[in-house]
Amino acid sequence: MKKKLTKLDSACVIAIRDCMGTKPEEKILVITDEQKREIGIALHENAIRLGYYSLLVEMKSGKINGEEPPAEVAELMQKFDVVFCPTAKSLTHTNARRTASAKGVRVATFPGITKEVMIRGMNANYKKIAALSIKLKEILEKGKFIRVTAPAGTDISFSIEGRNAYASKGLFHAKGESGNLPTGETFLAPVEGTANGVFVVDGSMAGLGLIKNANIRIEVENGYATKISGGTLARKLKQQLDSVGKDARNIAEFGIGTNDSAKLSGILLEDEKVMGTIHIALGNNVSMGGSVNVPIHLDGVVKKPTVWLDDKLLMKDGKLLIK
Repeated sequence: MKKKLTKLDSACVIAIRDCMGTKPEEKILVITDEQKREIGIALHENAIRLGYYSLLVEMKSGKINGEEPPAEVAELMQKFDVVFCPTAKSLTHTNARRTASAKGVRVATFPGITKEVMIRGMNANYKKIAALSIKLKEILEKGKFIRVTAPAGTDISFSIEGRNAYASKGLFHAKGESGNLPTGETFLAPVEGTANGVFVVDGSMAGLGLIKNANIRIEVENGYATKISGGTLARKLKQQLDSVGKDARNIAEFGIGTNDSAKLSGILLEDEKVMGTIHIALGNNVSMGGSVNVPIHLDGVVKKPTVWLDDKLLMKDGKLLIK
């Protein structure tokens, strides 16, 4: 009897066919771990069902986002056309992913993915998301300076002069393209040493989940988070950063969510894509043209932001002001 296709199966098909544009002769590698095995198997089985050559590799889950996979896995990534990474901890900002991309491999990372997020996030209108994300990229690249404020107390500014912006548009069809799935964001690396002010994480924090009680308040001087305060989550964040060293506190990324199907769920992969939010990350920014290469990258989501690009209002109280 023919297996009845589930919503997870259809989400996998969208990822393989639409988002990655996988061609009949291309080979697929799925890298997963013991925590995200169900999604890894679903991607692998659907790839085979669709007629592709697919290899499934399971490794032990990493401890932090941005930790390198085993050398054998990194080497395998370079030998396939399309690589899917549904893993508990993010492989996005790793040398393994960057090296594979540089060799022309198309890579989709699914850090912290859950079945619910996969189904909800992959059934979005990616043509619409792509158009908005690309438009935002073009606007940001013309600017020099950003200031963000928000009701919970965020007031931070930084230079973006000369920086490339990246549209994580969900359609990765060209050689070497990579990004998250589900997706929908435009992001860049603020110029190192220029960020000053405070940002208050009141949405969610990578690896720590939804902010429910105390917000995480992060004070920033000359590009580094100098003081982190709040409740238990703030203490946990400090421990993670201190285990890596000073550069873990680098202001690494500024991003704007462009996916109107995404909602705050406590899974950063989805949270940072939510329309009406911005996120600021600490740690590694090499993947986005910066110079800080540390094995950690942690994003904090800010709700209802107001964003100025130079002297122009780009976003007001979470509403994008671009047509």
